[in-house]
Amino acid sequence: MTGLPERLLFLPGASGNTSFWRPLEQRLACRAERFHLGWPGFGDTPPRPGVEGFEDLLALVLEPLDRPCALIAQSMGGVLALRAALARPRWVTHLVLCATSGGLPMAELGAADWKAEFQASHPQLPDWFAADRTDLSGRLPGVSTPTLLLWGDADPFSPVAVGERLAVLLPHACLHVIPGGDHDLGLHHADRLAPLIQAHLSNAHHAEAAPIPPP
Repeated sequence: MTGLPERLLFLPGASGNTSFWRPLEQRLACRAERFHLGWPGFGDTPPRPGVEGFEDLLALVLEPLDRPCALIAQSMGGVLALRAALARPRWVTHLVLCATSGGLPMAELGAADWKAEFQASHPQLPDWFAADRTDLSGRLPGVSTPTLLLWGDADPFSPVAVGERLAVLLPHACLHVIPGGDHDLGLHHADRLAPLIQAHLSNAHHAEAAPIPPP
């Protein structure tokens, strides 16, 4: 499905910050309903009985996919967005993936390991969080959804090489790299990203966008 979305579903990263996408959302002219999802047990979202792993988080993402939706996702949320697009291609009209692993093996792409330090500074996180080793490499060519990839060239946790690999594996993906952008690209550069996302949601491609050719 490639029509206009009726709902925008914003997914945070592992911080679980449901306000992460607010500055960018306010810059979008799209009339679609907006919904900011939180992860139970992460950030400002209280734990919920029965949410004990990433399969349960995926179920939360799938729940509102009952109409044409665009998924706008940061970091960990990007992995769940891709899994949702694979599970519900009928209802996912657009993907916007920002500084995510995309379910790729990150070490071989030069990414710094962040989970141990992040978990130590956020002791309230569920204990299953750091153990996840989702690998979507073999499934990504099956994602039919038009995908906008947004990366910063100063992000040690998801370097540009990750975005470049995703642009090769995803059949309908375009990559934009923001100079000086860090891992919180969507929050710190909302004014620069909003026009790119608006064009993508309108089924238009920004003039600077170009698919990354295979190596």
